[in-house]
Amino acid sequence: MTQHLAAPSTGTSDDAPGHPAGWWQDAVIYQVYPRSFADADGDGMGDLAGVTARLPHLRDLGVDAVWLSPFYASPQADAGYDVSDYRAIDPMFGNLLDADALIREAHALGLRIIVDLVPNHSSDQHEWFKRALAEGPGSALRERYHFRPGKGAGGELPPNDWESIFGGPAWTRTVDPDGTPGDWYLHLFAPEQPDFNWEHPAVADEFRSILRFWLDMGVDGFRVDVAHGLVKAQGLPDLGTHDQLKLLGNDVMPFFDQDGVHAIYRSWRTILDEYPDTMEPGGPLAAGRRVTGGRIAVAEAWTPTVERTANYVRPDEMHQAFNFQYLATDWDAAALRQVIDSSLDAMRPVGAPTTWVLSNHDVTRHATRFANPPGLGTQLRTPGDRELGLRRARAASLLMLALPGSAYVYQGEELGLPDVTDLPDEARQDPSFFRAAGQDGFRDGCRVPIPWTREGTSYGFGDGGSWLPQPAGWGELSIEAQTGVAGSTLELYRAAIAARRDHPGLGVGTDVEWLEGPEGVLVFARPGFVCTVNTTGAPARLPAPGRVLLASSPVSLDGAEAVLPADTTVWWTV
Repeated sequence: MTQHLAAPSTGTSDDAPGHPAGWWQDAVIYQVYPRSFADADGDGMGDLAGVTARLPHLRDLGVDAVWLSPFYASPQADAGYDVSDYRAIDPMFGNLLDADALIREAHALGLRIIVDLVPNHSSDQHEWFKRALAEGPGSALRERYHFRPGKGAGGELPPNDWESIFGGPAWTRTVDPDGTPGDWYLHLFAPEQPDFNWEHPAVADEFRSILRFWLDMGVDGFRVDVAHGLVKAQGLPDLGTHDQLKLLGNDVMPFFDQDGVHAIYRSWRTILDEYPDTMEPGGPLAAGRRVTGGRIAVAEAWTPTVERTANYVRPDEMHQAFNFQYLATDWDAAALRQVIDSSLDAMRPVGAPTTWVLSNHDVTRHATRFANPPGLGTQLRTPGDRELGLRRARAASLLMLALPGSAYVYQGEELGLPDVTDLPDEARQDPSFFRAAGQDGFRDGCRVPIPWTREGTSYGFGDGGSWLPQPAGWGELSIEAQTGVAGSTLELYRAAIAARRDHPGLGVGTDVEWLEGPEGVLVFARPGFVCTVNTTGAPARLPAPGRVLLASSPVSLDGAEAVLPADTTVWWTV
């Protein structure tokens, strides 16, 4: 899904009812965008075999789990978020044997696998939808989607005023088998992505079956795309306004965040809880025990407030929800403190871990966002000050990994990759880019294949080039170039994730204790640990709270005082 970020709105527990202690409560989860991670067959497109071959990098990075963006059979109208077969692998990525090999190898390396699930809509090439069109009005399969007659004397107007997230009306008119104009169907995203009607029992049955299919394959969880969108308000009422994109994230919409979605996720939770933990030492049936509760669901839920996001992770629903309010926050001490507090406060009553994320496949990488002035949103087309952006990105990453709960890392951010902002128009493939009334459509910049080596036709991505052009100099940011280099962003991430795992005061938790600090400097404590974050453009002095554990930039000591460089985060053990 394309993301729309509102301004930030104005905790975890190991033994909270319904959320027993689990690996996900303090996990570091790494997002792989398969087409841009590694290409094993040399066709310029990443694939599952490429991911499998590169899993040792993720083991060495120290992450707990790998989340894979969609790899299902798809016409690729929206980079795989238009699924034609939920039980098949798109040939560009491989086949089910490749998926099985990836899952097995990940588990052998101590990594869990989370797969994307897209339940709000299918592809228009899904067998149900193709048959619904071919059979015409009266087809029972049309009830599994939202087909409606149009308004106006000849049905020439859309059934309501809803607008597509990708621009234009959220409705497309069909042509009946006899060639005459027919009913309209709803698509909140691209016309190639018709929305399912979740009021129909066959849809619910189908997705329960899909869950079991992949759980039986051994996946450890699901990231649920557009988790807030499945249920629409009764009668599909008009919204009564235009420019509806501006309202997203600020109000409950008739097509988003309806209360009815929660019954769906309660039914899914019962299925997840039936399955054994794939990573229990000795195997899931070790010593005759069937250890359950290790499989999880993660909500991509766009809501007006973190309090409404918390509804998705109540004890009998999902396990985690993305914290988009945090992602949208500028590099500003007061704003960061506010969103940290509100996030922890919202999750504490439901016993779910707070999650933290800075980048993903839908937004400009934070090394570039922070290189630009604040308030420009999350899809930028200007590179900004690269040195400033990297310095702030490193500091922001240490801040994120110091917070209690679970953290998400997007592929390449451990290298400090910037967005590629100068892609030529003819190279762009983001569907939003080609819809004049839609978003900016500059998501391609964060999807450029990542560099593995200094040299090569695609810097180690594969032997046949890359599906999006990589910039000159990309190799100097590669894993090869940064491995073993003191002070590199890759080694900073490795050290931070290792320290996060080993330090008893980091990882799982529900609170931070705020301490006094200079203007623009965040200071908070956790057991045996203090984090100091200078968000200003000038050095800051404060009493040294302990021994330096890790720093995003070199920190100096002046007697009992520490001097924090501009835009720097320091971890202290006390």
